[in-house]
Amino acid sequence: MLIGLIGVILPFLPGVSLAWLGLFIYAAFTHFKDISLLAILVFLGLAIISTILDLIIPSLGAKKYKASKWGIIGAFLGSLLGVAFFNLPGAIIGPFLGALIGELLAQRTLKQATQSAFGAFLGFITGVLIKTILIFIMIGFLIASLF
Repeated sequence: MLIGLIGVILPFLPGVSLAWLGLFIYAAFTHFKDISLLAILVFLGLAIISTILDLIIPSLGAKKYKASKWGIIGAFLGSLLGVAFFNLPGAIIGPFLGALIGELLAQRTLKQATQSAFGAFLGFITGVLIKTILIFIMIGFLIASLF
């Protein structure tokens, strides 16, 4: 589960999925006595949703700052390509640069493009916060089951 927490920051590690796996292993070894199968399935659903949102949230952040269709697509592609090619720096900078480039291709002003890119960056930060909170809830659930 702690490796999962590190995975929130290191994009090549699926943080929430690893934390869920830790919770599942504990539950399986205790025959789901302390942590029910229903709780494991709920956390699995949340892990899947957070993985999907991790790619979408930067685009939603860009959209909130009135990004064009090109800016939103750029933020999404920047998220994917940034993580794939540049790991942690790419995960942070990718959505920003993707939205910025998309907005400039849509012939937006530099000011509007920068605002949309900032929205994509805020979306990334929001995703990190959501994943961190979810992992801490899982860790808390594990700790509570030990007592």
